[in-house]
Amino acid sequence: MRLFLKVFILFFSSVVPALPDAGEFAFDSIDGGTLDIRQFEGKAVLITNTASRCGFTRQYSDLEKLHQAYKEKGLVVIAVPSNDFNQELSSNSKVKEFCDVSFGLTLPMTEVTSIRGRDAHPFYRWLKREHNFQPKWNFYKVLLDKEGDFRTSFNSFTKPNSPSLLKEVDEVLKQP
Repeated sequence: MRLFLKVFILFFSSVVPALPDAGEFAFDSIDGGTLDIRQFEGKAVLITNTASRCGFTRQYSDLEKLHQAYKEKGLVVIAVPSNDFNQELSSNSKVKEFCDVSFGLTLPMTEVTSIRGRDAHPFYRWLKREHNFQPKWNFYKVLLDKEGDFRTSFNSFTKPNSPSLLKEVDEVLKQP
């Protein structure tokens, strides 16, 4: 029986493709081109779904401050604008202009992207399938470790400068 089980596991592990990890996903950048998660290998990555007309939109300011304070330490902060909760502006150009003028954002930003349901970006489908995580509102945050593995998530009420979020970021950054 043990031999059969070993052969069965060996056979199916070679036939069934490995499940993707976070490093296998790319987003369209709001500036053109692609934000490929693989380009951030060896860095901690904080990905936040955002919206321009949300009560939490002020968090953009703290996301930018976090980006500036931690980018040299190895943290990448990515904003993923989404209209899944009907609070985003009508175009990528309007979102970019709003973020530039209102917050002076320099952090990487994706095009307006679906994060829930059938049309969700593959990264968010992966989070739901593999980590039982799905944003319930704007400004939910996902922290990936230096290998692109899911570390933890934070809800809208957790500000980018909160002690709990900073503690997790610092722990990831200490990893080799």
